[in-house]
Amino acid sequence: MTTETEKTSKDKTAEKSCKFLRAAANRAYTSQKERPVEDKQIMQFLPMVYKIVQRVVTYLKPPLSYEDLVSAGTVGLIKAARDYDSSRQAEFKTYAYIRIRGAVLDELRNWSFVSENADKQIGEAAKVSLEITNQTGAVPTDEELAGKLQVTVDELYQTFEIARAKHFISMDSSRDGAATLGSALAAVGTIAPDQQLEQAELVKKLTEAIQQLNKKQRQVIILYYQQQLTMRQIAEVFNITEPRVSQLHASALFNLSVKLRQWKDDR
Repeated sequence: MTTETEKTSKDKTAEKSCKFLRAAANRAYTSQKERPVEDKQIMQFLPMVYKIVQRVVTYLKPPLSYEDLVSAGTVGLIKAARDYDSSRQAEFKTYAYIRIRGAVLDELRNWSFVSENADKQIGEAAKVSLEITNQTGAVPTDEELAGKLQVTVDELYQTFEIARAKHFISMDSSRDGAATLGSALAAVGTIAPDQQLEQAELVKKLTEAIQQLNKKQRQVIILYYQQQLTMRQIAEVFNITEPRVSQLHASALFNLSVKLRQWKDDR
C-alpha cells in the first residue's frame, strides 16, 4: 500500500521529469525554423516521451542515463513535428510515437556493449538450454540450467539480463521492416488475417512457447507486452519487488528465444 510519503516522492519525481522534458524540448526546438506542428501540440505529446523511456529503462547500462534517453526521445518528437506531413493520412500522434521510439532505440543502440566474457556466458547458456530443450521437449527451469552451468541462480539471472540488454534492439526494432520478437509478443492473441505470413507464423510459435513458460513468467510477458504495464506496475500487481519482475522478464525472454531458435533449426 502506497504511503503519503511515497506518493509525495512520486509526485515530486514526476514534476521534476516534466520540467526536464520541457527544458529539453525548448533546447531542441530553438534550432528548428519550420513549424508544421504548433508548440502547444508538441507540449501535449511530451508525456509520450516519458512513457516510452519508462518502458526501456531496464535496459540502461552505464554510461547511458535516463536523461540521455529522455533527451533523445524529445529530439525525436521535435523532428517529428518538423517533418510531419498531414496530407499522408497519418495522425501526428502515431507518427510522433514512431519517431520518438526510433530515437530512443537509436540511442540505446549507439551505447550497447557486451564484454567478450559476458558474450561467451550468454552463448554457453543458450547452447546448454537448447540441448536440454531438444532432449526433453521443454526449456529447463532456471534452477536446472544453473546446475548444468555450475553457477548460482542469481549469476544465471545476471546472464539473462545481459542477454536481454544485448538483444533488446533486435527484439523490439527492425530497420528492414521484418517481424520482430517484441512486436510479435504484443500481437499474441490479436493477430489479424491480413498480417504478413512471417508475422503470423512467428506469433503462432510464440503463443505455443508462451504457454510452456511457468505461470509467473507467462503473466509477466502478457502484462508487459500486451497490457503495456511497466515493470514497476507489474511488481505492484504481484506484490513483489521490481528487480524480481526484471528477473522473471529476462528469464522468460531467454526461454522464448531458445524455443524460437529450436523452431528455426527444425524448419
